[in-house]
Amino acid sequence: MGNLKQSFIAGLFSIITIGILTLLTYKTEFGIFLIASFGSSMVLLYGYPESPFAQPKNVFFGHLVTSIVGMFFLYLIPLPLFIIIPLAVGFGVGLMILLNVTHPPAGGNPIIVIMGSVSLDYLLSPIISGSIIILVFAIIINKFILKKSYPKTK
Repeated sequence: MGNLKQSFIAGLFSIITIGILTLLTYKTEFGIFLIASFGSSMVLLYGYPESPFAQPKNVFFGHLVTSIVGMFFLYLIPLPLFIIIPLAVGFGVGLMILLNVTHPPAGGNPIIVIMGSVSLDYLLSPIISGSIIILVFAIIINKFILKKSYPKTK
């Protein structure tokens, strides 16, 4: 029965969080707040908030680092897409692990960045602003509503 409750709550709060990001993206003039990898972040933030991969430092910097890596390859490495995409993903994953900010959903960000040919503004919105929004929701929901120890203290 605990699994049923956890899955319901994770699904419900994923709907709410992604719903807010979607409304901000499509119903305001504030910019883009939504990326596909945030959907995967919901699995960790609401399904497994105790995971090291779901901690705020990992979520924020994981998304930021891999997006920067994607932009580095997109703008500075003059090779065909079929070469820079796997290189960017590999470097992004390796850098997250090296910096101890691993967030598995962020591993897809270089693909999103390169295939979308995004501008540098992409780092501010959706990466930084969207990450902050999902983390605020994760803290409110996990810490204050569900009374879980989130962010996890050492």
